[in-house]
Amino acid sequence: MAAETGVIAEKFQASAVNLDAILSMLGEKAISFGMRMLAALLILGIGLWLSRWLLKSIRRGMERRKVELSLRTFLLSFLNIVFKAMVVIICLATVGVQMTSIVAVLGAASLAVGMALSGTLQNFAGGIVILFFKPFKVGDTIETASGKTGVVKKIMIFTTELQTFDNQVVFLPNGALANGEITNLSKGTVRRSDLKLSIAYGDSVDQARKVILGILKKDKRVMQDPAPLVFVTNLGDSGVELIVRYWSKYVDVYGSTMDLIEQIYETLPTKSVNFPFPQMDVHITK
Repeated sequence: MAAETGVIAEKFQASAVNLDAILSMLGEKAISFGMRMLAALLILGIGLWLSRWLLKSIRRGMERRKVELSLRTFLLSFLNIVFKAMVVIICLATVGVQMTSIVAVLGAASLAVGMALSGTLQNFAGGIVILFFKPFKVGDTIETASGKTGVVKKIMIFTTELQTFDNQVVFLPNGALANGEITNLSKGTVRRSDLKLSIAYGDSVDQARKVILGILKKDKRVMQDPAPLVFVTNLGDSGVELIVRYWSKYVDVYGSTMDLIEQIYETLPTKSVNFPFPQMDVHITK
């Protein structure tokens, strides 16, 4: 009986020793993991701060070298993503994740993300195409195939920021812009404008032409070479249809159009040239 008790005591002592060893090992592992986690958090904070500092330095360098604004915004957007991805990878490696595992996960994730976000990758490629072929740049006024018109504010890695004339901010995918129809309204400094109007039947077309050309000649925004033209285009149901054609600088197109329409409207009636009203002649036969 005493022998059996001694054997049990020895086994209990051995188990206690093993438990102490396991607890000690777990404690060491926890301390080691905690230190690595603390180091990873420290690296994360410093890495994000350093990435912001690098981006600011790169931005200042591009500004000093007068790098085109379109290329500048695209590169800064791309580098911002690259820097943050590098910081995250370094943090994972610090915690203890093997680089081979990270590479394998990134490879699998890239395949899955590439299949799921094929449209996003097309937008990235579209941004490259826009920067390379330059159908437009930051500051240009464009009209897209979707009907959006405005001033280009930024060309980023996936999207282009457009500010419309009613002060809305629209983000357009680069893939659609690169593959769709784009009208760059800023290309060419001189633009032709055509104003359509009608005068009443019986009024003098020659008189209307002289009055309108006089108004155009007084407006400094209207170019005299090529010379403005006023000519008849159609005999409408209610009046004689005219076109007023003139050339002006692009920046003056909208302002000159609105002012000239108002001046023509106010001046023609004072010169015995009237605007027609919609009318219909009805003949009754008894």
